[in-house]
Amino acid sequence: MPAPSSPPHRLGVVIEAPQHSGLWGALDYLSDRPLPAGTLVRVPLGKRVVTGVVWTGAGEPMLAASVAASDLKAVIEVLDGLPPMPLAWRQLVKFASAYYQRSLGEMALMVLPPELRQLDATQWARRLKRLDKALAPGLDAAPLEVVLPDLTAQQSAALDALAVPGDKPYLLWGSTGSGKTEVYLRQAQRALGQGRQVLMMVPEINLTPQLEQRVAERFAGRRIVSLHSGLTPAQRLRNWLMAHYGHAELVLGTRLSVFTPMPRLGLIVVDEEHDPSYKQQDGARYSARDLAVYRARLEGIPVILGSATPSLETWHNALPEAEGGAGRYTCLAMPARVGDGDMPKVRVVDLSRSPKGNAGQEPPPLARELLDAIAKRVERGEQSLLLLNRRGYAPVLHCSDCGWKSGCPHCSAWRVFHRQDRSLRCHHCGFSERVPRACPDCGNTDIQPVGRGTERLEEQMAAAFPQARVGRIDADVVKHKGTLEARLADVHAGEVDVLVGTQMVAKGHDFRRITLVAAVNPDGALFASDFRAAERQFALLLQAAGRAGRDADVAGHSEMWVQTYHPMHPLYQTLLRYDYADFAAQQLSERKMAGLPPYASLAMLRAEAKTQEGAQAFLSAAVEAVQHLADEMGQITLYPAVPTPVQRVANVERAQLMIESPQRQALQRFLTQSQAIWLAVAKENRRSGLIRWAVDVDPLSI
Repeated sequence: MPAPSSPPHRLGVVIEAPQHSGLWGALDYLSDRPLPAGTLVRVPLGKRVVTGVVWTGAGEPMLAASVAASDLKAVIEVLDGLPPMPLAWRQLVKFASAYYQRSLGEMALMVLPPELRQLDATQWARRLKRLDKALAPGLDAAPLEVVLPDLTAQQSAALDALAVPGDKPYLLWGSTGSGKTEVYLRQAQRALGQGRQVLMMVPEINLTPQLEQRVAERFAGRRIVSLHSGLTPAQRLRNWLMAHYGHAELVLGTRLSVFTPMPRLGLIVVDEEHDPSYKQQDGARYSARDLAVYRARLEGIPVILGSATPSLETWHNALPEAEGGAGRYTCLAMPARVGDGDMPKVRVVDLSRSPKGNAGQEPPPLARELLDAIAKRVERGEQSLLLLNRRGYAPVLHCSDCGWKSGCPHCSAWRVFHRQDRSLRCHHCGFSERVPRACPDCGNTDIQPVGRGTERLEEQMAAAFPQARVGRIDADVVKHKGTLEARLADVHAGEVDVLVGTQMVAKGHDFRRITLVAAVNPDGALFASDFRAAERQFALLLQAAGRAGRDADVAGHSEMWVQTYHPMHPLYQTLLRYDYADFAAQQLSERKMAGLPPYASLAMLRAEAKTQEGAQAFLSAAVEAVQHLADEMGQITLYPAVPTPVQRVANVERAQLMIESPQRQALQRFLTQSQAIWLAVAKENRRSGLIRWAVDVDPLSI
């Protein structure tokens, strides 16, 4: 007689499901063999076959076993040969799902490489066969001996502190040019020497090549991979697999790399931890910096948060309790530059005392004394950097006869004039069309640009310094692969005398020949409604100042110029002294009085609809439906619904309301209990034109 077949094994599988589906946990499936948790499988979902992750394996307690086994569908395929996602990865995903109020399946599948989610078992087997050589361990040469630079006293002190095991995250607070990267590399060497893996994170793709080159030089012969959106799907899958298999020893990545499975992870570094790019702004709105801290605690490894201008939340966590802080982080201070070079001298130019130009004309882009200072740099063969955080030629075209402006027909924003291709382009929805020959409303042929972008500033600098080589780096000129690296190489080689750029060149780059940095129009952030605007502006200006005088030979006469109509503003006064601690103390005092983070926890309930009335109707109904929960808890404040700062984007109206609590745990309980109620309210409001809604926990802007 044949041996009786074993009963099928019941598994809990998470799949990617939209938020409005209400599917927040795992679905039950049957398998003809036991599968451990973390295994990737292909399962039926309606008429489709989708990729899922086994969340509760055979024999484990099920998340929900209310459906009889006879009614369950079977797993179709298993991606054999792929190691199961480790327990620490599943714990990180589970935490992120709960904290940021997204479904477990959405979070788990979102952080996997897109190509991996699309492969069936047959395609995966073929791909794995092709990747065998790349994934095979031990193919690289032995690590080479590298001559290490001498450490400064403050670098040595930081490394000595890092050598002592501790259970607190480390804030490496070092001025620009103080040698934070060298500390990262030395600590990474310690981890690699112990057979561990290292994850180093940077906020933006354009900072990856420079760090990648330095890491490759230091750790020649070791497996180093990068993970960011600039890779092709095949490259991203290969690099992710090398990390997951444990063959990649060092991973460099942007925010999504925080979810990379690494079986021997021994160190996490978050460079420029203050940068807002670490916060995802759509879908699952997670903070990679905060998840890095959580992951380090989960895996019992050190995490280093590095910055010259820490976020106020991080700074508050690093301040001792005796000084009004939380005392949760260990602060390692490195205030001096390598080589004892001075930071550039800050010079604030009062534009209210500068010539205004002829009547009806815009004032000149730079004050006369700043133009003279740049001319001296050009004569000496030194470089200057002009920071203007606005790309394009001009923010708007304007008709002086009838008042027409180049508004976007699909957004509540202006279309920016780009002179290079004679286009009017919306930077929100991407709508673009040729510049009209005459005013569309009155026919006036004299329509003029108003304001100034990097393209126009580049043109004006070329006219002001005909003997100089003027270059520009912004998102418009580095759209194609390799362009950014080529432009940066020109700057490093000394082939650019005056560089015009946006914030993408103001941070992280090691420009050795730049001796003058100028902020052309920084006043816009001083009186913005966003409570984080001053913090971001101070960070940007101080980071920009750090691009000057990095070579000890020129540090003595390097300068940071700031053009402003408000020279006595506290932000500029603290910048004059490079006194971040004083600036942070002022900001924290204001936030404490206003009940803003880090002294309170916030969430934004955002809605998008066909009409503004529809978006606000959903939000108002959502508040009414959960007001009883807020009243019962007693620590929740629900604010009225308002339009977002940019109200309409791509013909979709947007609105939001703020939820505030002095206790993070109370806010989380409230949000968790409200989700099911809001799902029901959303279904009822579909008739009002509601398109989508989402919760944004710890929002960067309000």
